Order: sequence, then C-alpha cells, then structure tokens
Amino acid sequence: MNILYTASEAIPYAASGGLADVAGSLPAAINALGHDCRVVIPYYSQIRQELKDQLSYVTNFTVPVAWRNQYCGVFTGHVNGVTYYLLDNEYYFQRNGLYGFYDDAERFIFFSRAVLELLHYIDFHPDIINANDWQTALVPVYFDIFYRYQQGYEDIKTVFTIHNIQYQGQYGLELINDIMGIPLYHTDLLSYDGDVNFMKSAIETADRVTTVSPSYAWEILDPWYSHGMDRELVHKQYKLSGILNGIDTNIYDPATDKCIAKNYSLNNKLGKSVCKKKLLDEMGMSGGKEPVIGIVSRFVSHKGLDLIKYVFEDILRAGYKFAILGSGEKIYEDFFEEMHYRYPDRVGLRLGFVPELSRKIYAGADMFLMPSQSEPCGLAQMIALRYGTIPIVRETGGLRDTIHDAGDKGGNGFTFKSYNAHDMLDACIRARAYYDNRMNWGALVNTALRQDFSWTNSAKQYISLYEDIH
Repeated sequence: MNILYTASEAIPYAASGGLADVAGSLPAAINALGHDCRVVIPYYSQIRQELKDQLSYVTNFTVPVAWRNQYCGVFTGHVNGVTYYLLDNEYYFQRNGLYGFYDDAERFIFFSRAVLELLHYIDFHPDIINANDWQTALVPVYFDIFYRYQQGYEDIKTVFTIHNIQYQGQYGLELINDIMGIPLYHTDLLSYDGDVNFMKSAIETADRVTTVSPSYAWEILDPWYSHGMDRELVHKQYKLSGILNGIDTNIYDPATDKCIAKNYSLNNKLGKSVCKKKLLDEMGMSGGKEPVIGIVSRFVSHKGLDLIKYVFEDILRAGYKFAILGSGEKIYEDFFEEMHYRYPDRVGLRLGFVPELSRKIYAGADMFLMPSQSEPCGLAQMIALRYGTIPIVRETGGLRDTIHDAGDKGGNGFTFKSYNAHDMLDACIRARAYYDNRMNWGALVNTALRQDFSWTNSAKQYISLYEDIH
C-alpha cells in the first residue's frame, strides 16, 4: 500500500514532543513490512543545517488560502528508508519555533491544503492519507470538500490520529470564509460549541479515527478526559480505535547508546550500576545505596506534578533520591528548585530539555515516576523499561496498557489507580520494598529488559486498519 503520513513535526527534522517520535518511527516500521509510507512536514527554519544540505529541491506551486494564493516549495529527503517531503513557505515557517504564533491557524490551514495540492506534482498516489492532531486535521476536511472527486484523487481514504485531545484547534467562526476558503454552508461541519474546531471537523470527515492507545480510545468518550469532545466522539464512535505507540528500539538501546556511561544488556547488566554512579556524580549528589527515582517531564499539571509536590518529602524520607529533568510552568520549576536547594545531596535537578541527560537518567535511575492525570500513550515509561528502569505510574491511558503491577504475575512496574498523592506514595513504598530484596529486584529488571515495545506490532495494526478501509 501507499501511505502519505502528514504531521506538523517528525524526527530527525523537527521535534517538540511525542508526535515527532511517532512520525519519525512508524513510517519506517510500515516500510519494513513491504509498504511505501512517505511523510510530509513543514520546512521549518530551525532544521539543522546538515539535514538541510541533504535535501533536494523538487518543484514549487501555489496554494489557495481563501482569496490568496501562497507560494509553496517542495524539498525531499531520505532518512532511515523513508521519503520525506518538506513544504516550504518562509512567511509561515521561517520562525523561531514550531507553534505558539498569532497566526497558527492560517499557517496550518496553508499546510493542510498544500499537502493535498502536492499530489498534483509528485509521482506518488497514496491509498491512505493519515493526518495527525489539529495541525493537519483539515487534510481530511479539504479532501472531502474539494478533492474527493478530482482526477488523480480516486480511491484515497483518510485516517485522522488524535495524539492529545486537549489541543483541538479552536478559533473564531470568521476563519471559515476569511482564511479557510470553505463555503459558509459547511459551517455546521466545521463548528463546535460556537467556534471553528479543526479536530471536530476531522472526526466528521475522516474515514477512520485512531488514537495512541486502546485505553485512551475509550477514556476520551468520557467528559473527564475529552476536553469537551466526548459528544462528537460518542456520535462517531464506530470510527474510533486505539493503537498503542511504540518506540524506536535502535535509538533507545542500552547495549549501543553512546550517551550513557557504560553499555549493558539483559545478558550483562553490570553497566547499569556504572550509569547510576555517573548520573549521581553529574547531578551533584553524593554516592550511596539509596534507589534513585528519575523524572523526565514537561512541568505541567496533567503530568501529575501536584501529587509529587504533595508527598515529595515523604518519598525522600522513604529513602529515595531524585534525578529530575524538565521545564514548564513556573510553580513547578520553583518547587523543584526549592527541593534541590533544601536537599542538594538527595535531589538532582536540571531545568530545560537535554536529550543526552534524559538518556543518562533512563539508564542510571532505578525507578521512573509518571503519576499522570492523563496520558494518551506515553513513551517515557517504554523507554525506561528498555533501559531496565522500573516505572511507577498511575493507571491511565497508555500507562495502563503498558505497565502492570509487580504484584501480579508478569508485572513490569508499580501502579496506582486513583489520582491521589498517598496512593502514589504507597506505590513508591512498595517499589522500595521490592528494591531491598535484591533477588526480586533483579528478576524485575530482567523482566523490564525483555519487554518489546518496538514499532513492528503497532505498524501491523495500522496496516490492518488501512487495508480494512481501502
């Protein structure tokens, strides 16, 4: 099958979150199974120069944006067996950052329309177009309204994937005529609760809707998780399914990772203790036998940081150290800075995002804490397992699908159900008791290192979905 996978970011070109990991890994896994999956993303200014130097110019064309026609250049590159198309417009994408601009709606309206116009100019006819999140949600919408019956677009089916339902692309109704260029008689298709809602219109028009874990697929039918989209999703539930994300097991491999102090594997785990010692040294904590909890996260409330704040010192008293990396809301940055100041030999902190240090935390920590209020899929818990680091998670979304409590046969971590700080503390205390029994802990680390969260199984499920609708 031919699949065109379109997203607002993809490794190695541009990344701000988990979407980039998916868009950079899933197409390669699909291609490894004998299909042709190609990726379309914007040509951002901050793409590394060495990657820009490897791109080839293809052509250019104009894209209708309501009453305007905007230039679009096309460049192509090849990474890991995948063909990438990068769509260039300096007015929209020559900026310092990927998102957060006053005209984000117009930028991604242009991009969504350009993805479809691109098919006139390249020698590739997709059977499936898979759009992702609100930034490309208008691809199935434009296809349904303007392209479905055009020559060259026959038999194309569309899939829309929700990575995070919190961000829906909500704007004023004036966009419909002024920017989107869609006739006003389609207002009912595009509007939701009095606004234009990109995600809602994609759910209406796409042939299938997927999300990034089976649990998240049924959670978002509940108002608690859906950010208002539950009414639409319940109505279109027959389209909805959840496919668990994977991780790139070649990138995240303790046996070959050059970022960590010493490589190790299931058959030779000695390197993990070396990684722990080096991590403690790098983060300014004295040595010792205490277990280390790693946290690599955006500092935002839905990551469960309020629970951590509430019982943080209780966890320290249970005999833990922390290695913390992240940035975000000031209230959480200030809290972790205070804890680091008060307990410098127990709390290591680095504000910001340092990919090399995140690898060192995955490899050097004993446990990895993710008490999320909501988590569509989560990749960090899978990466932690890949490095033999035991997750402590709340049972929500993809965390529920990937982590099972060590109290059960075959468990690979420690879980708690309620969004409650003392339930989280109890999971940490149970993990400490396991850690103190070296035989039990060694068996648990072996279980973690045996886990397989590669993209192969997920890719097979996506292919099955594509074949089902085509």
